[in-house]
Amino acid sequence: MIKKILMVFAVLVLLVLSLVGWLSWVGSGVDGEDWRSNPAVAGPRPNIPENRSDILFGDLHVHTSFSIDAAMFGLPMITGSDVMMPSDACDFARYCAALDFWSINDHAEGMTPASWNDSVQAVRDCNAQAGDPENPDMVALVGWEWSQGGLTADTHYGHKNVIFREWEEGRTPERPISSQAVYTIASGLPSPVRGLLTLQAEREQRQQYRDFSRYVATTTDVERCDDNTSSAELPSDCREVAETPDVLYRKLEELGYDSVVIPHGLAWGRTNPRDADFASQMSLHNPEYQTMVETYSGHGNSELFAEFEHRSVDQNGNASCPEPSENFIPCCHRAGELIRERCDDPASANCEARVTQARQYAAKVLDDRHRAVVEGATLEEWGNCGQFLDTFQPSWYYVPRQSTQYILALGDFSGDGAPGRARFGIMASSDGHKARPGSSYKEFDRTNTTDTKDVGKDSQGIGGMTGFGGGDSARGLKPVNAAEMSFLAGISQPDRLGSFFYTGGLIGVHSDGRDRDALWRGIDNKQVYGTSGDRMLLWFDLINGPAGEAPMGSEVWQQKMPRFRVKALGVFRQKPGCPDYTLAALGEARLESLCRGECYHPSDERKAITRIEVVRIRPQLSPDEAIAGLIEDSWRVFDCPADGNGCEVEFEDEEFTSAGRETLYYVRAIQEEEPLINGDNYRCEYNEAGECVAINFCNGVATQPDNDCLVPAEPRAWSSPIWLDFQGE
Repeated sequence: MIKKILMVFAVLVLLVLSLVGWLSWVGSGVDGEDWRSNPAVAGPRPNIPENRSDILFGDLHVHTSFSIDAAMFGLPMITGSDVMMPSDACDFARYCAALDFWSINDHAEGMTPASWNDSVQAVRDCNAQAGDPENPDMVALVGWEWSQGGLTADTHYGHKNVIFREWEEGRTPERPISSQAVYTIASGLPSPVRGLLTLQAEREQRQQYRDFSRYVATTTDVERCDDNTSSAELPSDCREVAETPDVLYRKLEELGYDSVVIPHGLAWGRTNPRDADFASQMSLHNPEYQTMVETYSGHGNSELFAEFEHRSVDQNGNASCPEPSENFIPCCHRAGELIRERCDDPASANCEARVTQARQYAAKVLDDRHRAVVEGATLEEWGNCGQFLDTFQPSWYYVPRQSTQYILALGDFSGDGAPGRARFGIMASSDGHKARPGSSYKEFDRTNTTDTKDVGKDSQGIGGMTGFGGGDSARGLKPVNAAEMSFLAGISQPDRLGSFFYTGGLIGVHSDGRDRDALWRGIDNKQVYGTSGDRMLLWFDLINGPAGEAPMGSEVWQQKMPRFRVKALGVFRQKPGCPDYTLAALGEARLESLCRGECYHPSDERKAITRIEVVRIRPQLSPDEAIAGLIEDSWRVFDCPADGNGCEVEFEDEEFTSAGRETLYYVRAIQEEEPLINGDNYRCEYNEAGECVAINFCNGVATQPDNDCLVPAEPRAWSSPIWLDFQGE
């Protein structure tokens, strides 16, 4: 009994530290043999094509156990995943996923000098085994994640991956650059708490907890670097801090290495305030570094903009509850409906007053404390409130003013002259925390191919709580304001969050070779696109530009009506198991533990592209132009033959010259429907009227260990835009 109490307390400690206040994005490393990387096991993959024009596929967002959130969620009490190091990521990328390139992006906030050096050395070791440098089987890149989180929308800049072109000795930074000086999780896990975690563990698991405890302890020992010293002149044994993006860019300039900065997870309501607005950081945007945006990852799709709010706030700071829209139900609104369902007389004035009060209470907060308002309400009763409905694999608690479409339509009017733009190329990656780059090659084994966690042990969350009111009343509105709401009610919902983890995406790069420099030229020119995981081939070109054809990512001064061409091919269907060379390279035991017995194993038959969708956006010319009216999705739709032979279409914009304004275009290639992990976030049961009457959330590993939550959905690829600046007669 005592041990069970300790276990519950330890889980609560981890939850509070990892899920409240956006703390779960930071990482760490530790000196010591148990946590150091090991060399990769074998040489390059066979049958790599000769150097030629190609589309290369990679994952530019990979976490290992050097990220402390990855290490923490790998503890036996949560997922029980193995400790996975950079060398494991190298082997997985090479043999399981058969990627062309990948990058390591552990959280800078918790990394130590030892873990950073080990990370860089692992990338060097990985590249040393890639064969001919002019035609390597795979390119590994070094980098980190700068993980900032503001508690208010105007102080929030979000998460950005920093990736470098070179990895050789003397050509990489001496240390990563963090967004904060003190690692919050590490400082919040004092020795007694870490000792408690060790005591509650089974005997055979205690060493892993001891290692984790030691790992966390080292992060608080790194002193902050001198802020007044150039990055190029700082010692290697301090923590360098850039609290805002402009300082980060300045420090990268001081280092002088080729690098790219990629914002990501922008519409994910777990690590962004739900009223966050990218407009607040447009004046800090640096187009020399910040060239791409991660539109899709294992944490969901952040593409679409829709005009909805989780709550409304007037000029005096008073919050109110907005009405539902076609694809969005505010949780504050749902709170009122739950109270109405509990009224003896739903039509009475007294009931209506209680409904209004419930919505006022719930609108005061932008996190899960709304669940404290209705005593005894279950997860299923809250349903799909707060979520962006009827979209492809959306981010959890969607933040619409951080979406890719919204950002592409924004103007920055803080300076003189023409409005500033964030002309981002569109890409995708995994953001996986289990050192498995490109884990989307097959939709299987949700436990290891997604970031699914096991924080809640049943469908109601910790300890079987059926609400956060603390009682069993079926009718009462809990009369609390935001300050009085239960602290535990602010914890993110592990019971519902499991329905919003996916296998992740890939970035495709149009390249004139397989070597590092050719890859970097494609990235630098924004000749990139994202996929939801399948390796679809996609071309998008302006075919009548003033200098001839211009590919995706191009910025063109255009005088005449533009004409475009799109070509797309579906991914090769996968064969079961793994190619023979993976067994020869890894051995049976390693193949099973790392790849789980399944690898990228293409046949010679392709899946069908079913349609091409074109999005047209005319960015703001003045700050009072409404964003929603500038985005046309889908502006054009072209059906494709479902024969697996690909699709090619051409189209024109007859309105471009008459509109006389800057316009951008990008395309989506939609592939035939297939079962995907969390292809439907709610797995509804419908009545005869087509209404969702029961939701079946995809819960944690312990509650549904063998359930991959597969539901048919349509994989897709997103091209980078082509920007046309109008040039009149």
